[in-house]
Amino acid sequence: MARSPIWKSIADTLESEIGDGHYHPGDKLPSEAVLAARFGVNRHTVRHALAALAEAGTVRSRRGAGVFVAARPTDYPLGLRVRFHQNITASGRAPSRRLTLTETRAANAEEAEALHLDPGSPVHVVEGVSLVDGQPVAVFRSVFDAGRFPDLLQHVVAIPSVTAALAECGLRDYTRASTRLTAELAPAVMALALEVPEGAPVLRSVAVNVDAGGDAGGVPVEYGTTWFAGDRVTLTLRPEDGR
Repeated sequence: MARSPIWKSIADTLESEIGDGHYHPGDKLPSEAVLAARFGVNRHTVRHALAALAEAGTVRSRRGAGVFVAARPTDYPLGLRVRFHQNITASGRAPSRRLTLTETRAANAEEAEALHLDPGSPVHVVEGVSLVDGQPVAVFRSVFDAGRFPDLLQHVVAIPSVTAALAECGLRDYTRASTRLTAELAPAVMALALEVPEGAPVLRSVAVNVDAGGDAGGVPVEYGTTWFAGDRVTLTLRPEDGR
């Protein structure tokens, strides 16, 4: 009777231990050296087993940091009020973000049209990575009217929530006027930020948020583009919020 490859037996053992709760989502697995000593094999065999688990979506590798148990896909509701921190916290998970760019520059034609500004008007641009339980789930770019919110960037840097930063600028509420979803493949830089292979599927969301109760005729507040890692987020539409 043919024996299963040793790497597969190691992968099955680790998968079983993860399933039994020995390791939780976000936990770091023992190093290759530790696993090699445990199973009495060389590191190449362990590497093969971990690669199989990564391909199955059970674990994820972070360059220079190790191998971690993959988190379950995050349910992310799309409705009249889309609030990253509030939505993730309500699901019992830990939201965070890593800012990669905050700048004020001239609006391009697309941004100006979305925000009802004259081309070349000053806008604040905020880019970064959204994380859930420490795992990157999305790359985002948000564009705001700098004339309306002159102090926004300093609040965005100080407060880990765009909603709270806007509240500091006097805007207490805003709603989603439109969302367009398209599928794409992650280019190299985006894949690095999301910690996924280059060419992995991502879902691109282009949205406009407005004040004045969310009517499509309200004043635009934010023009945002988000690229969600396809295997880490489940986008849901709440019927009571859908329009």
